[in-house]
Amino acid sequence: MSHLLVINSSAAGAASVSKQLIDETVARLRTADPALVVVERDLGANPVPHLTTDSTAAIRGAEPANDAQRTAKALSDSLVAELKAADTLIIGAPMYNFGIPSTLKSWFDHVLRAGVTFKYGEKGPVGLLEGKRAIVVESRGGIYSSGPTQALDSQEPHLRTMLGFIGISDVTFVRAEKLGYGPEAREQAINDAKAELARVA
Repeated sequence: MSHLLVINSSAAGAASVSKQLIDETVARLRTADPALVVVERDLGANPVPHLTTDSTAAIRGAEPANDAQRTAKALSDSLVAELKAADTLIIGAPMYNFGIPSTLKSWFDHVLRAGVTFKYGEKGPVGLLEGKRAIVVESRGGIYSSGPTQALDSQEPHLRTMLGFIGISDVTFVRAEKLGYGPEAREQAINDAKAELARVA
């Protein structure tokens, strides 16, 4: 039985291109495998809190000293358990101001935990979640995968680094770019992304 973890992070709700693309992909995967176990988190609708003094202390391994720290550790433990149980991770990551949504960063802040999802060895950090696959659906108003604006892309390199840090190196990026270039360019970008997702998922 396969386990799929779906993380949507758009704040656009039903209008989100990345979420629409992911929803169609998940529906297709469910049809192909009725036994597929799917866990979904919509960080736009139900965001993971940003780090505070209490949550940072709890996530870094200190024994919880108050209710806020106990709540933060319980949330982090739950998110990590979902991630560990998944064979495949699908992330919806729109580009906001050249990077990822802060809600998605908060999710990573709660699952990147020393001694839990990575460890430090003699040769540096070692990811502990090897053997998993990730598909990242990126939506972008412009084009940042090539050309002079590629240097402005703080989205894809950041995601690749964080996933790799916990041992997930099998990562496929599917980009819907030029969404802000007019209706025809938008439709073409979405159709191209759908075709790519059908191929890789």
